[in-house]
Amino acid sequence: MTQNTEHKNLIKTARITGLWYLLMAITGILGFMVYHSQIFVSGNPEQTLTNLVALESTARVRLLLEFAIVISQALTAVWFFKLFKDNYEWKAWTLSIWGMVNALIIMISAISIASAIGIANSDIGNIKEKVLLIQILHYVISNSWGIGGLFFGLWLLPMGYIVIKSKRMPIWLGRVIILGGIGYVISTFIRYSGINFSLNKYLMLPATIGEFWMISYLLIFGIRPNNGINKTKEF
Repeated sequence: MTQNTEHKNLIKTARITGLWYLLMAITGILGFMVYHSQIFVSGNPEQTLTNLVALESTARVRLLLEFAIVISQALTAVWFFKLFKDNYEWKAWTLSIWGMVNALIIMISAISIASAIGIANSDIGNIKEKVLLIQILHYVISNSWGIGGLFFGLWLLPMGYIVIKSKRMPIWLGRVIILGGIGYVISTFIRYSGINFSLNKYLMLPATIGEFWMISYLLIFGIRPNNGINKTKEF
């Protein structure tokens, strides 16, 4: 296989990785930021129970979006491994494994959502029991995503490291991703330490910028040749 053919195959792999990453981002935004609050009301399990019954179809859309997040996260991790394994094998393994942990964490949330829908629409138990169970499951969902911030941040660290060391993507992309990963981890520690830090949510901003930059780069440019020379004007 010639170097040119090998690079074309890597570009194809990079773009498939970008597509899975984009799907993960879209389903994450729709599921957690758009549909979630329509069903699960923080601090109000009674209203959440009412929503799970009255808006069951919406609740199931929320659940299916969680499935899509799990699948796209897992496939993104696998394709990142395929993209980087030849030159950075153990870092690629780390990236892939920590990405799979993300998928498992979100699957816990999906199991809890499915359980909440089932309990709310079942004939067993009285209203008080259902409210209590819904409240517990809501806590599990919320804390899966909250504590999951540890690995949401950790998986960005080897990703950024590979970008910087390989020079096959913009170095500042790698730096922003690493900064975002550190921000995610620190933000999670601050949140669960009970410290009231009003700017805590902004610690994750570099991660958002870095991940969408990565998605754009993968889809538009793919990956540079192995010599690190890129004649295409990039952002």
